[in-house]
Amino acid sequence: MTFPHLSLVADPHDRLGLLRTDEAWLAERWADPTGQVLVIAGTRVRPGPDGLEWVSTADAPDGVRVLLGARGEVTWWAVIVPGEIAKAEPDRWLPLRGLLPFLGSGAGDGPGLAPLVFHAIGLAEWHWAHRFCPRCGGTLVPRAAGHELVCADCGKPQFPRSDPAVIMLIAAGEPGAPDERCLLGRNRSWPEGRFSTLAGFCEPGESLEDAVRREVLEETGVAVGDVTYFGNQPWPLPSSLMLGFHGRAVSEQIRLDDDEVEDARWFTREEMRQQAADGTLVLPGGVSISRSLVEDWYGGPLPGSW
Repeated sequence: MTFPHLSLVADPHDRLGLLRTDEAWLAERWADPTGQVLVIAGTRVRPGPDGLEWVSTADAPDGVRVLLGARGEVTWWAVIVPGEIAKAEPDRWLPLRGLLPFLGSGAGDGPGLAPLVFHAIGLAEWHWAHRFCPRCGGTLVPRAAGHELVCADCGKPQFPRSDPAVIMLIAAGEPGAPDERCLLGRNRSWPEGRFSTLAGFCEPGESLEDAVRREVLEETGVAVGDVTYFGNQPWPLPSSLMLGFHGRAVSEQIRLDDDEVEDARWFTREEMRQQAADGTLVLPGGVSISRSLVEDWYGGPLPGSW
């Protein structure tokens, strides 16, 4: 079975980490007219009618220059310009979530450039959120081709971070049996009928498996026993790494104590299929690891999505 979330990490680029401080090499590659640049205003990108707008290095504006890496003979970059540019055209400059249709459908840039876009916007989000030194409050200055920030006053360097977040499909009953059920929840801010797998951030000093158990218990009151790893997906919204798991429930009574979770329900496979087909159950989008977790448990593709 092909999992939909894998389209966003297919064909990764060579990140060229050892060359980020080679100024002569960077200058040479920037002068190459075949180089491609994604312009990011703050944390937003402007798509064109046929996909994202990559420009040549000669046509790129001034800004924070970020080396993304190489694919084949082409060097790929991002240039981060002030976010005020996007504010002047808010309908044209989109955050990453608004770009997912361009990256996951095969249209426009298609899934192949998603690793480059995720890399670029993840770094742009980091630059936007880290403008002052956490030690002394001094100004942070970019170096290492945009992958490091150093304090102009105390010299302390800062590096990008990815926050580990667990996302899980919890099942109850005999595995594979007709009455086996999976647990889905909905955020109170979502439109009617929208349900998804549960998720949450890993806390300091906590294993990923224990984070799965804690989050499910906190959000739904359901206790979880065995937890097995499924896969992962970079999700720079703004800086997460989604780590997917399957878990087996040891209790089934739902108790909603979390303010964010408005509803949580158990679904059999037949209930899921029927409700997804008639639109009363709206499942996560095809490019998300949540969708892959659901379809892996279900055993195949399901109709409908966000």
